[in-house]
Amino acid sequence: MRAVLLMVLATALPSTVSFAQRGGGGYGRYFGDPNEFYMPRAYAGNVKYDGRFTFARIKYRGTGMGVGWSHDYPRAESHFMRIMRQITTVRPFVEAGPIVGGNIIALDDPELFRYPVAYLSEPGGWLPNVKEVEGLRNYLLKGGFLIVDDFDGPSMSRDMVQFVEQMRKVLPAARVLPAPQAHPIFDAFFKIEFQKLVAYRTGDVPEYFGVFQDNDPRKRVMVIINFNQDIGDYWEWSDRGFNVVPSNEAYKLGVNYLVYALTH
Repeated sequence: MRAVLLMVLATALPSTVSFAQRGGGGYGRYFGDPNEFYMPRAYAGNVKYDGRFTFARIKYRGTGMGVGWSHDYPRAESHFMRIMRQITTVRPFVEAGPIVGGNIIALDDPELFRYPVAYLSEPGGWLPNVKEVEGLRNYLLKGGFLIVDDFDGPSMSRDMVQFVEQMRKVLPAARVLPAPQAHPIFDAFFKIEFQKLVAYRTGDVPEYFGVFQDNDPRKRVMVIINFNQDIGDYWEWSDRGFNVVPSNEAYKLGVNYLVYALTH
């Protein structure tokens, strides 16, 4: 399977080169209005919905480094959607002209309900307003699935506290609970070798948490949380030959999440 993943990544390389030629995702410090959305340089609009599975990256307002929601865009989702297209029967959107990888959408946008899976990166800076809280609540209760990623580095514990505080607004009765390695979400398509999914900055072993329907781990996972982990970063740089082994496991983990979400 490692060989298969590397072969698929090789086919993604030409598009990655084109990203570099037009400036890449491009994020740095943003000192604009904190009530507005920062948009990365590579953003060329959203593709019109046509029924295909499309990667949905959640944007949020604020300032700082990026802002964090845009980290790894659009290389991460472009590479990941190529993997999904090659090894599953899902035929996702990958690229159309300047639009690459997927769409960027806000939690209070009614269009969110067209996307069964959404991805939220670096939630330490996520401070949703009332409409966004309501939008995410409705999305999750109607069957949506949220991947929360990029909880690594020195601020990861503080970021987790911040995220849990915001989730209490979204689902006041919900609890963030450990997601054991034996949970079906980790066996939806691939077997995951968790010992290979170490955090490359710290060498620590990641943990996984979930928000479950009725706070029951035997029921549907509504939110999956990668703690001490940044699979988007592995996806983004996988074609450069860095951290090959954990990158392969990060792809397997992402595929499992999508297959689980689309079948539950």
